[in-house]
Amino acid sequence: MYETGARYQMYHALAMLGVGFAPPDIPGRLIPAAGWCFFWGTILFSGSLYMLALTGIPWLGAVTPIGGILFLAGWACLAGAALQSK
Repeated sequence: MYETGARYQMYHALAMLGVGFAPPDIPGRLIPAAGWCFFWGTILFSGSLYMLALTGIPWLGAVTPIGGILFLAGWACLAGAALQSK
């Protein structure tokens, strides 16, 4: 569990860097929304997996899918921004 949390944290930290370097002329709120989704997704997904691995508290596993949904929402926001910028 700890390794999975670390892997997804690394992937989405790179995605947040990409969001930070996105061209400023892209209109709308999709790029900032993607960044926030990646941020909170990392907190909830990776954080809950870290805490679950370290403490063994079983209800923390219920928080993990919320972070996963936020990751998917972040990628959808990036895709929408890419489609809008064309």
